Amino acid sequence: MDKVQLLAGARSALPIIMGYLPLGFAYGVLARSIGLTVLETVAMSVIVYAGSSQFIAVGLLAAQASPLTIIFTTFLVNLRHLLMSASLVPYLRGVSQPLLALIAYELTDESFAVATTYYQEHQASPYFQLGLNFTAQVAWVTSSLVGATVGNLIEEPARYGLDFALPAMFVALLVMQLKNKGAWLVAAVGGGLAAVIGASVPGNWHIMIATVVAATLGVVSEKWIPKS
Repeated sequence: MDKVQLLAGARSALPIIMGYLPLGFAYGVLARSIGLTVLETVAMSVIVYAGSSQFIAVGLLAAQASPLTIIFTTFLVNLRHLLMSASLVPYLRGVSQPLLALIAYELTDESFAVATTYYQEHQASPYFQLGLNFTAQVAWVTSSLVGATVGNLIEEPARYGLDFALPAMFVALLVMQLKNKGAWLVAAVGGGLAAVIGASVPGNWHIMIATVVAATLGVVSEKWIPKS
């Protein structure tokens, strides 16, 4: 095991941790407000470990939705992970299946963004990914536990701006990757397309469609847009 790469991954998780602390806390507060126990709230962060899906699941539970509805909705929201996992394959060739399964289990939007940015300037390493993923999940689980523990003492967490933690973190991670004209083009097209489709198409398909179109544009544009 490469301890140097593990530590490098853990250090690179700092921007994720700064976003996860308030966001996980808000999730914990919200989960407790609908009647989940501390154990149930934390178990979801350990087993599911998908911020947007956990918030959606909590909202659907509050609305007394059926289990099938909750499962199907969160499945659609998390379809983007198929694309993220596929794009990491070239960086992790030769890695054993058990190790790949562990990396895939802890992969999130944020760890994916940090990893792909890091791999542009450094050699890819499964142990860097493990250090990054594990540190991020520890922060998420810990903040969820704190939020669940004091959840009954806080009402309407949105009043404190905790609900803005998720979009703020995504904006920060996006800015880290805007290093050339191609990246700016992909970001602009992806964001604009997602906004337009999201306003006219129900559900979360706008995320998948915008991602596929923007990613395709990014591959094609490499031939005629300089990287500098």
